[in-house]
Amino acid sequence: MSTVLAIGNFDGVHRGHQAILREARRIADESDPSSPLIAVTFWPHPLSILRPSHAPALLCHLSQRIELLSQAGADRIETVEFNPEVASWSPDRFVEQVLAPLDPRAVVVGQNFRFGAGAVADGDTLRELADGRFNVTMLPMLADEGDVEPVSSSRIRAALAVGDPQLASRMLGRLFRFAGVVVVGDQRGRTLGFPTANLVVPPLYACPADGVYAGYLCTATDRWPAAISVGANATFNGSQRRVEAYAIDQVGLDLYGLRVGVDFVTRLRDQRRFESAEELIDQMNWDVVAARDITAEANF
Repeated sequence: MSTVLAIGNFDGVHRGHQAILREARRIADESDPSSPLIAVTFWPHPLSILRPSHAPALLCHLSQRIELLSQAGADRIETVEFNPEVASWSPDRFVEQVLAPLDPRAVVVGQNFRFGAGAVADGDTLRELADGRFNVTMLPMLADEGDVEPVSSSRIRAALAVGDPQLASRMLGRLFRFAGVVVVGDQRGRTLGFPTANLVVPPLYACPADGVYAGYLCTATDRWPAAISVGANATFNGSQRRVEAYAIDQVGLDLYGLRVGVDFVTRLRDQRRFESAEELIDQMNWDVVAARDITAEANF
């Protein structure tokens, strides 16, 4: 059975990526609704192989990317393991070894899509290599009215780096989520009256800048308004950067070992060192009030 392909790195599956999936779905449904839509993505990030020192912090894990691509309309996801051998392939070898076996009748890519050794080939090259076997649609990058730059994974990372999850969420089309497995922390929050779910921030993944945020703590079945701290806890001389989410008004949660998501709505304040635990508790009470009010204002 012939297929329709959407190809890209798809880090974050932001609104620009979603537009590629929507166009691919439209093409599939218009001519043959039985044609599966396959999203072709790459893992790890090509720059981690080609220029490791320039590899970007990823916006989501591969498992999250697959889930988001499915939600965006893909019937199937093909993950190409990007390694030095694949990086050395000529554009025509990439087409013959990756795309041809999927029997595409149409392929959709963004205008910034590049492939082949040295990333020398683009959508126009792909159309030439198709030689009539499949159609190629190349979409312009998505840009919001008034924005100088288009929506991109790079811009989302930059917004997170300066503590602006609202801008990141606007480009993602959803709240930015930092996901991970809950680990045992210092358990200091519990003694202060604010037990938190603690997630370690590995260098490989993007996370909002250090600070305190309003947002949500999410499991597979529940979603609670949360006050969220990102940083190393300067008041107690912490050294490990973590995301610590306090589920507001929830008592007795046991999330250790569970994979959870922390959704960021807005930044409340910078991180700072407090002179005493009492001063910190007073500020945390204000943070919780602010986070409760913000998450109650709208259904994010």
